[in-house]
Amino acid sequence: MADPKGFLTTGREVAQTRPVGERLKDWNEVYVPGSLLPIISKQAGRCMDCGIPFCHNGCPLGNLIPEWNDYAYREDWSAASERLHATNNFPEFTGRLCPAPCESACVLGINQPAVTIKNVEVSIIDKAWDSGDVTPQPPQRLSGKTVAVIGSGPAGLAAAQQLTRAGHTVAVYERADRIGGLLRYGIPEFKMEKVHINRRIEQMRAEGTKFRTEVEIGRDIDASKLRKRHDAVVIAAGATVSRDLPVPGRELNGIHFAMEYLPLSNKVQEGDFVTPPITAEGKHVVVIGGGDTGADCVGTAHRQGAASVTQLEIMPRPGDDRSAGQPWPTFPMLYKVTSAHEEGGERVYSVSTTHFEGDEDGNVQFLHLTEVEFIDGKLTPKPGTERKIPAQLVTLAMGFTGTDQANGLVQQFGLELDERGNVARDADFATNVDGVYVAGDAGRGQSLIVWAIAEGRSAARGVDRFLTGASELHAPIKPTDRSLMV
Repeated sequence: MADPKGFLTTGREVAQTRPVGERLKDWNEVYVPGSLLPIISKQAGRCMDCGIPFCHNGCPLGNLIPEWNDYAYREDWSAASERLHATNNFPEFTGRLCPAPCESACVLGINQPAVTIKNVEVSIIDKAWDSGDVTPQPPQRLSGKTVAVIGSGPAGLAAAQQLTRAGHTVAVYERADRIGGLLRYGIPEFKMEKVHINRRIEQMRAEGTKFRTEVEIGRDIDASKLRKRHDAVVIAAGATVSRDLPVPGRELNGIHFAMEYLPLSNKVQEGDFVTPPITAEGKHVVVIGGGDTGADCVGTAHRQGAASVTQLEIMPRPGDDRSAGQPWPTFPMLYKVTSAHEEGGERVYSVSTTHFEGDEDGNVQFLHLTEVEFIDGKLTPKPGTERKIPAQLVTLAMGFTGTDQANGLVQQFGLELDERGNVARDADFATNVDGVYVAGDAGRGQSLIVWAIAEGRSAARGVDRFLTGASELHAPIKPTDRSLMV
């Protein structure tokens, strides 16, 4: 325990965000550069080095949080980076994008604001990059085995890096034109600048990982032929099928899935467009869905110059404090104000869209909604609450329903699906097809980035066992896995 009184003498401080008027003029990350440097050591000193660190259980990666907090407090940044990378391939991703279930499980959070674990994490990795502590780690010898990884999101990249470092020859197949999956085209630049992805890709290339873009398995390459070409396959294709809203007027122009809208603004930042083909400029924008993807649409619409932004959520407004049904150390559903919400717009809860109304040219102009309430456990419209709001651009951000089956990947492999429509797998992340494994949202369903990285590492361990009969890979050890807790 670096500072025995740290949690008593130091209050919680977090990274400062740039003024709204300033950050709406660009697409840079919303935080003030360097704002964590003067405070992060003391913030790390708030960690109590608990006898039972529940933050470990809250983190799917099993991050060694008290250890790197201690090193950060002592400003031994190289040692902190080593401990951070021991369980997490890409802490600069999670430090920016993860909702931090570790902080919800922090023991200090029982009666005080939790340790700023996420801010400490991102400070450690940013310092590691600046100081040159992050370097390629190529294998000392090659196994002679080849592995194909389908998908280059966090699960696919984590699996590929682990397997490459174990000595296998790995090729990552990505159907988009750039590597990164939803990290590249689903996360706006203001949440994570893509330089963080680019330098990890360069590190992985230097280690020996091969990347193949604009190749969709199932369409461009038959999945069964890919299996014959490689000794093992990891499916990390994500859960990319967006949940639709089948109400009257859905066919009108101007109604798009969030993943049709968001990637275009990222492509502008990549230099592919001067202006995005779908833009909120001058329009009344309605975002349907109250989650993080919806917030990303809100922030994007603000930067594009929307006339107004309204975000709709069918569920009631979450509380400001934990409910009795979500006690510590569980991850609670709380009302939160993201950087995008700080920038303006209106949030409306407990409403459901009934239909869309368009003009004579087939363009959406209004969204009709009604308030809803729970009656006998079901969301039911409240009579007399119907109204309409202006809507010239509508984005559907209601989550995802599973992995893409339209491209033939599932059928060509002959994969079995579970009851939720995800690719079925066993405890070793193996599918019903010999040598084919699945990691991340494709097998788990829509989830968090930290789960994707954890599953990529775990699937890599399963593949390594399959190829060599033994694993030297470091994968997350969950507290429920008693066989590993010796």
